[in-house]
Amino acid sequence: MSKETSLLKAAWLIAFVTIISKFVGFLRDIIIANYYGAGLASDAYFYAYQIPSLAIILMGGVGGPFHSATVSVFAKLVNPDDKMPSEKVNKLFNTFVTASFLLFSFLAVLVFIFSEQIMDFIIHSSNQELVYYASKHLRVMTPIIIIGGIIGIYYGLLITYRYFLLPNISPSILSLCIIGILLFTKGDNFGAYLAAATVIGALFQFLLQVPAVKKLGFKFKPNLNIRNNPEFKNLIELVFPAALSSTIGQIYVYVDMFFASSLGMGAWTSIGYANRVFQFPVGILSTAFLVPLFPIFSRLVGEKKYDEVKYYFQKGIGLLNFAAIPIMFVIILLASDVVQIVFQRGKFDNNAVYMVSQALIFLSLAIVPYVFRDSITRIFYSFNDSKTPFLVACSSIILKFILNALFINKLGIAAITLSTSLVTLFNGALLGILISKKIKLGYKRYFINLAKMLFAAFIAFILVSFVYNAWTYDGWILHIIKTAVIFFIYIIIYTLFSMLIKVEFAGELIGRIANYVKNKF
Repeated sequence: MSKETSLLKAAWLIAFVTIISKFVGFLRDIIIANYYGAGLASDAYFYAYQIPSLAIILMGGVGGPFHSATVSVFAKLVNPDDKMPSEKVNKLFNTFVTASFLLFSFLAVLVFIFSEQIMDFIIHSSNQELVYYASKHLRVMTPIIIIGGIIGIYYGLLITYRYFLLPNISPSILSLCIIGILLFTKGDNFGAYLAAATVIGALFQFLLQVPAVKKLGFKFKPNLNIRNNPEFKNLIELVFPAALSSTIGQIYVYVDMFFASSLGMGAWTSIGYANRVFQFPVGILSTAFLVPLFPIFSRLVGEKKYDEVKYYFQKGIGLLNFAAIPIMFVIILLASDVVQIVFQRGKFDNNAVYMVSQALIFLSLAIVPYVFRDSITRIFYSFNDSKTPFLVACSSIILKFILNALFINKLGIAAITLSTSLVTLFNGALLGILISKKIKLGYKRYFINLAKMLFAAFIAFILVSFVYNAWTYDGWILHIIKTAVIFFIYIIIYTLFSMLIKVEFAGELIGRIANYVKNKF
């Protein structure tokens, strides 16, 4: 019970700081949309940013391979209550950081030299002006690649020692730098200030972690003690397939970029904004529960307490689904309203609203398989198995390409996000089957509760749709009021109906929220 209480407290803390970070990121996107809209400058920046983001977000971010490998290995080597790490642990940290720095520096040099060829290959468009400016942005942002894996190692150490606040709040530093520089410069025609601000923000995001890790007792002294080092071998065995898996995931993005380039100017920017809206609630939920759960999974697997692993998995995925499913239905109902309220100003016009809304609606279908896939992946990592998620990701590249090609002519921009949802479902289902070779998680309970939640969410959707269609408004303020009221009415109906049909986690979660609010106020 104390573990569960600690887990929920950590989840509340992470949810809170992640909300702040996501809100700041949302504000950044609003300002970028205001100054650049959905056109040449924004497309050039977002095409170019895919490679630096692979390093700092997918590779080095919370949940990325460097963070995950660090938690998985160091959680078995250290006691979070110890005041100082052993010399062996500190040496392993230095080896990992040194090797990562050398590898990412080499990759950054290659990207800088071949930036134009890389962008020409990725964009695959006859618009050479777009390729030209995208390659310029990429060259400016190559320093971000160098710190990608290193920042993931620092995140992993902090989370291993139960320091959840800093890793989850620090991404907002990057966003704040972009916001500050754009407000000061008022933007520019081709996004040069935007690319430079991204580099400055990433650097400060890394520097913010250094004093905290040093305070834990880790001192950086470069070394390459990689021979006859079983712990470093374990790190590499986890990082390499997981990094390849993230790279494979990025290939999905490149496939999408290839198809988006045929849809006209602003298509890729619109998909990016749709993904940001999607990640705002879903990213908060998955981060809040899976970040504190992962070290628990790793320790329990190391102690061979598989019944407890199963218990925490069922608990975590149940709470995630209970919160995520209504978000999916609310997005389907209010996508256009949300995009208008958040983005429609400055150069962000009605056409941009339509493109982002269409992409967002079909992307929302990925919510349930998304949280399931990420939860199962953490269990694979706890068993020191990152190869299986990698192979599963590889197996769906062709599926992604086929689905894009199949839907693109009929659905346009929505084809790309629909295929993303279907591929996420495929990956989650396959991982759920393959994990049974290591541990029996018992899916009967999962599917019963999932069916109840979907039923409650659908009933609430039907009832609220009548209110939505009957309520007309005139003016921006009333638009915001309508959207907010519809959202809260939906949540109330969904919650009440879930309790009526005895969804397992409804009463417990509502009770805990009520107690939390009561204790605070």
